[in-house]
Amino acid sequence: MIPIRDNVPCLNTPYVLRIIMFLNIAVFTFEQMLTPQGRLTLFHLLGVVPARFFHPEWAVAAGYPDAGVLPLFTYMFLHSGWIHIIINMWMLWIFADNIEDAMGHGRFIIFYIVCGLIAIGIQMAINPSASAPVIGASGAVAGIMGAYMLLYPHGQVLTLFPVIIIPFFFKIPASLFLGLWFLIQVFSGVSSHFAEGTAKVAWAAHVGGFIAGLILIRFFVKKDRCVYCYVAEKKDYELPEDF
Repeated sequence: MIPIRDNVPCLNTPYVLRIIMFLNIAVFTFEQMLTPQGRLTLFHLLGVVPARFFHPEWAVAAGYPDAGVLPLFTYMFLHSGWIHIIINMWMLWIFADNIEDAMGHGRFIIFYIVCGLIAIGIQMAINPSASAPVIGASGAVAGIMGAYMLLYPHGQVLTLFPVIIIPFFFKIPASLFLGLWFLIQVFSGVSSHFAEGTAKVAWAAHVGGFIAGLILIRFFVKKDRCVYCYVAEKKDYELPEDF
């Protein structure tokens, strides 16, 4: 289930979104210049290692320097590989322009960072003894997706469903697409909790970020900027069907 584009118009240039994407790509480019050991060191220093915060004695013994709260912010700009960054940046590109449009540039960057902080906070609370670094923009991006689901449930998402080598394209409601994505995160998190030897993905951060976006968007959105937002009483959304 791969989103291609949505049909909600964007009235203002998303400058902050472009800066966030540029920073993520620039950091990832720098990562590729490092040796595998260098990248792992970078992830441990600027990614979030929950045990580093909850077990400071262990962190000192393991040789972690005192970085304060810096990793809680920098982890959002680190990615483990090409697929990781491509998925995050693609989802951000599709859904975030309308969110920045609805709240303005200043509020958008604060909203993005707060969603990322809540996402990692929930991930750390779920597994406070984890010694593997948590990295990636996924939690903040999930917050954007949660906000989009609340503001534009009437939108349509052109979605690719690849079946073996045959591509199928369908236009599905944004609420359905994002709802399915959220349920997949919950199911994957529950499954990985009971399965042995599964890949450690920060599902709690995805779920936490999504819920944070759903809740916080009410305090950040500017109604005078939210031209195409869902209005229950209006029932006339004026969204382009041909996209």
